[in-house]
Amino acid sequence: MSSSSTARQIFFIMATKGRPFFFLLIVACEALATPPKELPTNKCDFTDMAQKLMRKCLMKGYPAPMLMQLKTIFNNSDLPMAYRNSKQPDTLLSTFVNVMQSVFPDGANKNPQVNKMTNEMCNFSNLPTMIKLMRNSSVASACYMQAFVAPLSWATLTSQSGNNMTLDDYDTLLWASKPALQGMPLREMNFPTNVGMREHLKKMMAMLREVYSDMSKDQRTEVVKWGKEQITQNYFNCTMTPPSDSKSMPMQCCKPGKLEWLNLDALNMMGPYVSHLAPRDVDSSPKEQLCEYFRSAMFKSTTSMTTDMKPSLGEKFFKKFQECFVGKMFAENVDKLGILACHYSAALDLTPDLSRKLLSELNNCDDGSNPKITQLKKALVKSVMSNASSPEALLRLGSSVNLLSSKQLSEIPDKVLKEFVQNYTVPWKRGQPRTLVQKLLGKECKTVSGKDLIALQSVAEGLPSCVLKHVKEILNDTEGLKNISKRMRKGQLMAMLQGLLQDVVPSELVQKISGPLLLSLPLNKLDKANITSLDQVVDKMWNQAQAAFLAKKMHDQNTLQWRLHSVLQGVTCKMIDKVADNDTQDMVQAISETPQWLSKVQAGCAARKLFATLEKKRADYFKTITEAEMKNIPTYLLLHLPPLKVKDLPDSVCPVFLDKMKEANLSSLPQRSPSRHALTQRALLCLANGKNISELTNEDVSRLGPLLCELQPSQLLFMAPDVFNSSLQAMASCQHIPQRHRADIIQLVTQTFGDPSNWSAETMEALGPLLLLDDNATSALPNKPWMEDVLYFLKLSLKQTSDTLRKKVFSLITTTATSNAARKKRAATSIGNDSKALTVEVIEELGMDNVYWKAAQLDQMSAETFLATLETLGAISGYIPDQLATLNKKATKIFGAVSQMNESVVMQMGCLTQGFSNADLEKLPFSLDALEEIAHCGWNESQMKPVWKGVAKYNNLTVQHLKAEDIVALNQFICGLNSSEIRQLNMTAFKDAVGSVGGVHCSFNVTQQLKSLAVSAFGNPKNWNEAQVSELGNIVAGLNATELASLDPSVFSFLSRSCIPLIPPHNLAALSVAQLVALGPDNTAMVTSEQHTSLRDEQLVALERAVTGQPVAPERAVTSSPAQTQIPAKSGAPSLSVEGISAFMKPLLFLFMGFLLL
Repeated sequence: MSSSSTARQIFFIMATKGRPFFFLLIVACEALATPPKELPTNKCDFTDMAQKLMRKCLMKGYPAPMLMQLKTIFNNSDLPMAYRNSKQPDTLLSTFVNVMQSVFPDGANKNPQVNKMTNEMCNFSNLPTMIKLMRNSSVASACYMQAFVAPLSWATLTSQSGNNMTLDDYDTLLWASKPALQGMPLREMNFPTNVGMREHLKKMMAMLREVYSDMSKDQRTEVVKWGKEQITQNYFNCTMTPPSDSKSMPMQCCKPGKLEWLNLDALNMMGPYVSHLAPRDVDSSPKEQLCEYFRSAMFKSTTSMTTDMKPSLGEKFFKKFQECFVGKMFAENVDKLGILACHYSAALDLTPDLSRKLLSELNNCDDGSNPKITQLKKALVKSVMSNASSPEALLRLGSSVNLLSSKQLSEIPDKVLKEFVQNYTVPWKRGQPRTLVQKLLGKECKTVSGKDLIALQSVAEGLPSCVLKHVKEILNDTEGLKNISKRMRKGQLMAMLQGLLQDVVPSELVQKISGPLLLSLPLNKLDKANITSLDQVVDKMWNQAQAAFLAKKMHDQNTLQWRLHSVLQGVTCKMIDKVADNDTQDMVQAISETPQWLSKVQAGCAARKLFATLEKKRADYFKTITEAEMKNIPTYLLLHLPPLKVKDLPDSVCPVFLDKMKEANLSSLPQRSPSRHALTQRALLCLANGKNISELTNEDVSRLGPLLCELQPSQLLFMAPDVFNSSLQAMASCQHIPQRHRADIIQLVTQTFGDPSNWSAETMEALGPLLLLDDNATSALPNKPWMEDVLYFLKLSLKQTSDTLRKKVFSLITTTATSNAARKKRAATSIGNDSKALTVEVIEELGMDNVYWKAAQLDQMSAETFLATLETLGAISGYIPDQLATLNKKATKIFGAVSQMNESVVMQMGCLTQGFSNADLEKLPFSLDALEEIAHCGWNESQMKPVWKGVAKYNNLTVQHLKAEDIVALNQFICGLNSSEIRQLNMTAFKDAVGSVGGVHCSFNVTQQLKSLAVSAFGNPKNWNEAQVSELGNIVAGLNATELASLDPSVFSFLSRSCIPLIPPHNLAALSVAQLVALGPDNTAMVTSEQHTSLRDEQLVALERAVTGQPVAPERAVTSSPAQTQIPAKSGAPSLSVEGISAFMKPLLFLFMGFLLL
């Protein structure tokens, strides 16, 4: 079709139905221009989102669209002058080109015709027509154009009722807006208040279902809230959210608890979002329609993409499912449960066939989230096996094959087992890979072809190291090599590396390997790889030591560029400081593409470099900064802006500042950085903008993003009651709450929401993470029927599980088990004891928490139970001596004396072997390959010596002939070597293995011996660079005071965190102020109280600067103590001090909160 013909068609469409879209487009622009309440006005600008989306196109490698393509799409007339904003660009095309130019880096991939395009005066017609033309373009070109129209399309959809559009145009705009919705912050989603026709609502919900997987939990909750309101308005002519002014109410309120709004249509529209409903919403579903939803298997299919349904909602849906399928019908429909199978807790009475169906449903559940799922799977496997007529039938268990015992696995014919191992990826349990490998390959070491080795990749962890030394033929199978290495232990990886290095040179090897295998490559081999350009390394994953080596090599060769990806972690502050001022912006833009590789120290250095460069352009840069300039500062660097400069930011940049804080990742900022407090206060001032804190809305507070987690309890108290309540609930999702705030936050929670002993499961799900911050509150949690499942659910969101929480879960499980045993005892009128609780099921469910049994309780465990749970008990570290003595007594009764135990038994016992005497430890048949599996058990040095002697004897090892893979396989047990033996280690093998040796924790005496070997290998410590220090790890702790003080300050941020507490206090006291400051926040946080007491005052000040991320002395007016910023609290109330209120004022504040909540 000719361009003139296209133009005529466009003109016709514009003439007939274009006017509504002109109007809608203008309204959309106005909507985008509407500023948050009372904030400085913002122009009609959708370019921020367009830039973000275009960068995604650039990252995918798409080239810029050609001029003729753009002309074809943008050749419509401009908006009428009456509707045009005088500050708006003359044409959409010029705006498009300006946005695209801002995305493309200088000199890279720039379309040579771009400069010409900025001067083209092309026309604009209506948006849907332009989008339809765009959809006919190539994928590469359409990416940038859709990125441009996506935010504009969404604004058009949300600014007015859809009644002004045809279904076809509405559908076109939905398609175009999808990318914007996938990357849009929650605050900017702005769903339409009224979608118009029901068909529009269905189309909108269909599009939202498509982007479900791209949305955050909060966004999904917002979709549910909006969808529920639209359904009630459009189908029931009532509202769930009436306005505060009842006189202006446009429609009547829905009757609470009576409206059955969640009908079949609503369920279909909600799709996967039903997994984010409130349990009470499920009660609003007509029973027959909900049953039809279950029967059609729509529930199963729509929730297939989610695995995080809350226990209270899962339990509610499950009960409804049971009501729909009564008696035998339930068993016959277990294959329709979907995610509800994860909430199945009823007694089992299923046929083997139905058990297999339910087992298939359970395969989508996360076993780690709730051990009850594993117990249910085991029961189902037992049922399935009761009718297994052939080995092949057993293998239909799929990934649940890992629930079979070692004996059952060994009974499967080799041919069937080999085929299964080749075709299925199974998360095998401890010890199973070794059992399977021994069955398929035998116990003797033999040569295995590359093809057979790749076929065994799912059980690679069980392969003996000797098999991995002749694998050259798999070097060309890059993907297979990467996959097999993912499942290997450190000793296996080193064995494979050493085998490959016998056949290929390091330069060839580096190009062909990746993943864990590449990460295991020692520096002395990387040094021989002849790397000369960034292209050879930039797309690979490197560890910190390797990255430091590569960064230094490129820096010394003047070939260092800044799009380094994982090599970024090796860049030093010296390198950053040497960047020329006119190149700083390019550096910042480059590292902004992968900021996750920067440490807190590196991010701080890059930020200081950027800020200093900007202030050379204009001394008062941050006092007079514009919105555009603020946008150009990456958020992760803006976080490091010094407090005084944060305070001086002008009000005019508040919208951009708040947007950046909303998306900020505070993990790049030290937890004690004064900038956290300053940023929080500035954000509050931006939101308040002359108002009192009590006037802030929920929408206002949501704009704080992660800074909400930094608010002081005293500031929360002055918020309006509904905002206060929602803010507390939002804080339950915080990744970090300052320690000094936690006690008061928990007090606010209990005063606001009542005693936790009276909470419902829903309340515990919502606020539990806050309670779990306090050990006393955790211990006091009631033993309610649902508490165990809710705690399992909450543990998924915790970075680490406290000892108190583990004890609480132990108490809940064992109390339930004991109660059940007592009921059975009463029913049988027989005499029982505590051993009733020590069942196989209870021990398997407890997992690592079995460590909390008392020795007397363990002593009552039956021999059958001990034998059935031996591998579970053997995987646990942290036993105390009397527990070990009790368990080992049982072991010797079953297996006989230590001298009678074979390798298989010893490996099943795992950590339990710690309970044997030193004389017995020397007799145990430990294979060298097996040591890595028990290294975590917490051995003391007196035990490691006899274990090493026993291993050396059993495996015919001599210390002089230990190879690199042998040293790595020794793991923690290298600490059992005496000083003479350490000196006899082969130097070449030690150099290759030092990266792994640096990860072990030995006594200071042994570490000193390893340090001496390191000095012989790598030279005088004063010459050690960042890469060497990083690779040496904990060995650095063996340096004496003089040697430690001789290290260059630049290497201290590259010390491993685990190394710091191992340094003797008097040695740490030898460090200079510069060296202590250079430790950085993470390393300084590892300094022990004993080390603190050995430091002088100026050294303590240096540590404080390091831990707060201030390597240079802070400006005089700025301290880490309470800031002086005052924020209006409430009319008639005194101003609120930012750092908090003194202790004697706290009771008054809590009393005041009570009045607010009346």
